[in-house]
Amino acid sequence: MEKPTNRPQNPNFSSGPCAKRPGWSVEALANALVGRSHRSRAGRERLKEVITRTRSILGMPESYVCGIVPASDTGAVEMAMWSLLGARGVEMAAWESFGSNWVTDAQKQLKLSDCRITKADYGVLPDLSQIDCDRDLVLTWNGTTSGVKVPNGDWIPDQRQGLVIADATSAVFAMEIPWSKLDVVTWSWQKVMGGEAAHGMLVLSPRAVERLESYTPAWPLPKIFRLTKGGQLEQSIFAGDTINTPSMLCVEDALDGLKWAAGLGGLPALIARSQANLQAIATWVDTTPWVDFLAVDPATRSNTSICLKIVDAWFNALPPDQQAQGIKKMVAILEGEQVAYDIAHYRDAPPGIRIWGGATVETADIEALLPWLDWAFAEIKGLLKT
Repeated sequence: MEKPTNRPQNPNFSSGPCAKRPGWSVEALANALVGRSHRSRAGRERLKEVITRTRSILGMPESYVCGIVPASDTGAVEMAMWSLLGARGVEMAAWESFGSNWVTDAQKQLKLSDCRITKADYGVLPDLSQIDCDRDLVLTWNGTTSGVKVPNGDWIPDQRQGLVIADATSAVFAMEIPWSKLDVVTWSWQKVMGGEAAHGMLVLSPRAVERLESYTPAWPLPKIFRLTKGGQLEQSIFAGDTINTPSMLCVEDALDGLKWAAGLGGLPALIARSQANLQAIATWVDTTPWVDFLAVDPATRSNTSICLKIVDAWFNALPPDQQAQGIKKMVAILEGEQVAYDIAHYRDAPPGIRIWGGATVETADIEALLPWLDWAFAEIKGLLKT
């Protein structure tokens, strides 16, 4: 097969940290409050601006609170689980790596006695209709390592008794979030908006706040998990204060991304850009015999973490370790050509390709990448056959 000549302008297709916005340069951080306290008036104003702009773009309900928390999306999910769970029975839904991590936390760390697990293999959702939402529920809204998303929240009753905790780190800013169906929503700056890492966002519904103020977990809570003071919500966390010290460089970068998003036209424009990236890959998959989506049902295909499996008969006849080696070689070839970085499957997922399709990725770069995937697969096929 002839080697392509047209390369993506930006070869960064990693699923986290994700590509910076188009046109980004370090000059975007020129006005960062470096050397200043995050608790100074100016520092708090910047942090509050991140919250205010986030709320505006996402159309968050006024009654929900939104705060900046430590340790990325992982920290935000852990805060929610350790602070809120244990008051009633818990449902855990998992169909990929990160959802399975939360199952481990619930069972082995929190040691919840009334914990039901609903699991599915990579590529499919579990039967969500079997979940009892009068119990608390923890799930990933978009399975970053499987490319399988929850298509909607219609299955979640409005009049539920339990809380719904959604790890939505690769969904927020790229998919519609049904706020009224969710009580806790978490994400991190380095995902869909391409910000710098280490900081998380935590959104709580009034029902989640009521739980925090009426329930005390049986286990001790580290300082960085504490969301209440004197039995009341620590409001300052959701108004520009933070539990730990944030990087003001990262804060400036988050603001830069939010301003870029507002200039595009806000959430509808972000979603449209991401959907265009998914469509470009779908069009290619439809005419490419060696590859398919890992997500079985098109309605559940992620438009951010786009996971592809190899369906070529020769490849699938190889032992699993040779399949993994084949993907490793393919990714190395593409990296060597400087056309794609970090697009291998997640370590726990089936061997394949994972391409980030969030709004910071240009569709033209996706389209330029696809012929290279054909070429690289032909290259490894020749190498492994010999």
